[in-house]
Amino acid sequence: MTVRALDTCELCGRSPLATTVHHLIPREKGGSLLPTALLCKACHRQIHALYTNSDLVVLGLTTLDSLRSDPQISAYLKWIMRQAPGSEPKLRKSKRVRSKR
Repeated sequence: MTVRALDTCELCGRSPLATTVHHLIPREKGGSLLPTALLCKACHRQIHALYTNSDLVVLGLTTLDSLRSDPQISAYLKWIMRQAPGSEPKLRKSKRVRSKR
């Protein structure tokens, strides 16, 4: 996870905060040279806490719009957008993600 300078998260829209590069199609699934998005650490961690890289591809969560329309991420976004830009909430990986590791 490469941290970039202060920017705006392309998923939740909070700013200014440090962003990371999220491969919309995971690198291990062939997305090394494909589009990326700048996400805050909290959003990036939440995506990977909810879904494995395989899940992201199989469920079609490979664009910012598809991520925003996903029910679990949508609920998270409603909550995180009310948090201060510097907050890094604790998270817990979903049972599905924990069992696939």
